[in-house]
Amino acid sequence: MIYLIISILISSLLFVIFKLFAVFKINTLQAIVVNYIIALLFGLYTSEATLRITEIPQQSWFVGAFILGILFILIFNVMAITAQKNGLSVASVAGKMSVVIPIVLGVFLYNESIGFIKIAGVVLALVAVYLASAKKSDTTSVSLKNLQYPILLFLGSGCIDAGLKYMEVTYVSEINTPIFIATIFGIAFIFGCFFMITQLYKGTLKLKWKNIIGGIALGIPNYYSIEFLLKALKTEGLESSTLFTINNVSVVILTTVFALVFFKEKLIKKNWIGIGLAVISILLVATA
Repeated sequence: MIYLIISILISSLLFVIFKLFAVFKINTLQAIVVNYIIALLFGLYTSEATLRITEIPQQSWFVGAFILGILFILIFNVMAITAQKNGLSVASVAGKMSVVIPIVLGVFLYNESIGFIKIAGVVLALVAVYLASAKKSDTTSVSLKNLQYPILLFLGSGCIDAGLKYMEVTYVSEINTPIFIATIFGIAFIFGCFFMITQLYKGTLKLKWKNIIGGIALGIPNYYSIEFLLKALKTEGLESSTLFTINNVSVVILTTVFALVFFKEKLIKKNWIGIGLAVISILLVATA
């Protein structure tokens, strides 16, 4: 359970870092690309597996890592854009409501338990996520244009969580976890470089030290958020449907608290109700 708690704390910190990117006018793409090379180096440094780089493509988990790497760079950019364009709370609710995707797959693929209490907890969790992230401006009309990034974030985040669980169950041993994560980040870094090359060709690329520093600040917690999540998924007796629900709802609570404390965002009545329901949903799912 300690791995899950650490993963929750670090994942919540990522949303705050993205918000700070906008405050300090850090180029998101450049910072994300630097973040992946930092995370790659951390993975290689902490790995105990004796694999040469030329042997990595031959591993059974390489194709999955390749696909996840592409998703990581795409969804990380979408997460940053959503936090900056739609707000920290919207990014949080869009990313964390995606918990329904790995939960459904967990029930069907891994025969995980399902019952009234767990279903009630999951439904309550979704309501809690929405209410905890609500704003006074939520009463205004919503257009498809405003929803495109949150929807992409929802689908992408769900696919990443489901993909990580599938790879952890099917292909990745504990000793290979760091090198598996490093490979994901390495693929993400390569594809991120393609985006930067496009900017260079267009003449819009301007490298600045603050973007590099921002990438370093993001890369270290990003690596450990994935490592501790994978370690939590290996916890004996803890089903992924339970884990992802507790993880995602807890991140929403912490993100809301961080927005209140660090960015002086005002909480409305819906937010407090959402936080209360979130705690109840965690208790229901955990005891189910």
